[in-house]
Amino acid sequence: MGESLSGLKRTIKCGDLREEHIGMQFTVMGWVQRKRNLGGLIFVDLRDLNGILQVVFGEEINKEAFEKADGVRSEYCIAVTGELVKREAVNPNMPTGMVELKGISIKILSESETPPIYIKENLDAAEAIRLKYRYLDLRRPDMQNIFKIRHKAAKALRDFLDKESFLEVETPMLTKSTPEGARDYLVPSRNYPGMFYALPQSPQLFKQLLMVSGFDRYFQIVKCFRDEDLRANRQPEFTQVDLEMSFVEADDVISLNERLISYVFKQVLDVDVEIPFRRMPYKEAMEKYGSDKPDIRFGMEIIDLTESVKNVDFKVFADALNIGGSVRAICVKNGASMGRKDIDRLGEFVKTYKAKGLAWIAYKEDEVKSPISKFLKEHELKEILNKCDASVGDLILIVADKNSVVFQSLGALRLELAKKLELLKDNKKFKFLWVTEFPLVEFNEEENRYQAAHHPFTSPMDEDIQYLETDPGRVRAKAYDMVLNGEELGGGSIRIHDSSLQEKMFNVLGFTKEKAWERFGFLLEAFKYGPPPHGGLAFGFDRMVMFLSGTDNIKDVIAFPKNQNAFCPMTEAPNTVDEAQLTELGIGILEPKEQKEN
Repeated sequence: MGESLSGLKRTIKCGDLREEHIGMQFTVMGWVQRKRNLGGLIFVDLRDLNGILQVVFGEEINKEAFEKADGVRSEYCIAVTGELVKREAVNPNMPTGMVELKGISIKILSESETPPIYIKENLDAAEAIRLKYRYLDLRRPDMQNIFKIRHKAAKALRDFLDKESFLEVETPMLTKSTPEGARDYLVPSRNYPGMFYALPQSPQLFKQLLMVSGFDRYFQIVKCFRDEDLRANRQPEFTQVDLEMSFVEADDVISLNERLISYVFKQVLDVDVEIPFRRMPYKEAMEKYGSDKPDIRFGMEIIDLTESVKNVDFKVFADALNIGGSVRAICVKNGASMGRKDIDRLGEFVKTYKAKGLAWIAYKEDEVKSPISKFLKEHELKEILNKCDASVGDLILIVADKNSVVFQSLGALRLELAKKLELLKDNKKFKFLWVTEFPLVEFNEEENRYQAAHHPFTSPMDEDIQYLETDPGRVRAKAYDMVLNGEELGGGSIRIHDSSLQEKMFNVLGFTKEKAWERFGFLLEAFKYGPPPHGGLAFGFDRMVMFLSGTDNIKDVIAFPKNQNAFCPMTEAPNTVDEAQLTELGIGILEPKEQKEN
């Protein structure tokens, strides 16, 4: 049975006691990490959010407390009052390892059954059980440390933006569905039968309206929602650091956000981030790294061999060039010793990215070995080796196809090889860059129309506006993504603030004037009343905390995350609701097709 506090007050946290407190009396409260009974003495490791303290109970210290302490088990919640003394067996690995509390009295505040997971650091337990008992998983010191880092990061962000004259403004959670991107989460309205709110995918339109309102500099640490198929580090609800600025161009937004990141990393990790960051146009990122979020912590850049092999009598190369594609390669330093089975596995790997296969050239001491050597004249082979800057011992891996396939497959291959060759072991190495000059639009072959590469409110680069209606695929955007170690940390753009240009953009995207006004009329209406030039950026806050805390799992940095199926094993959400609630909303549930067929 649990006892009440009955006026007993905690006077200090377990992890805060040090040698200077010796001789003083304290009351501490927390959870039993473990208990050891050594006959006349019982040792309890007591844990709270600030750390672990050893408490000793003895028959000679206080017999009643000793007998009561003998009944506690792991994860009992207890309160102990006692005198702090110097510890005989010092533990240098604990901040409190020089002292211990001599227990004079103990209250068992609540008992605990044997937990289904161990409350310890570096727990090796299945994710499903960790999520089902998340409240126990969060008791672990390494998990709690992540949320201390998250708190410090949020505070640092607010402190910096406050000094830069930003106002924190909350925008609505219940808003209008504007399905241009991921699926919305919909919320039915009781007051307006048959109508729905949408949970925001981002506060994009509202932050632009705040600029029209004259707020000048806005920010928000905000929840966003996307109903999309989850990948490894995606969640249906996530947190975004959202900001917008008036009377700015891209350089102003980029400069401010570099200083912001530098401040946060210094405050949280005491790491000096060098600014300004390198800038790389989208075209260069794709051609060198096969990705719009390149990892530049290692080399192995993609090399264009198209000119070198254009006359090679090899069908795979010829077919690629005939469809306007290319032949490109990466050079793996000291990779020539790789076995045939390993190379074949890499060939299968690139096939998952729609490549037809992988050609290779191993530059060995006594020979150049390659399954395509019979198609290459000596000077052609030599030119390939020179173009790849290959030395004896290197391995050249080649993909030939349309450019999108070549970039995607070789981009993924260089990352796969970096893992395999352990080139990315240093988790604390932070390599930032900006990717700029993104395409404004991309062609959706399924829908036979252009769609916005970022969103429909992104401004085209001034010099490219002339091509907007005649050659939209050629137009570059005033967009910029901040990339860290191969992950997009944040992205933004300068927005369109001119109504006629915004209408042209909607036209390019296949919206009639009526459709554009139906979806975004409130924004277009606002733009009639003197909107300022404006732009902004949004950071993925969860992803930022992943980097700051050194974890590679986004679920570790969210207190109560969903699993890979967007399900919460702890609360069992989503779940059914009462028929009465559905009736009140005027909603009926259709049976799934499979059930109807049975």
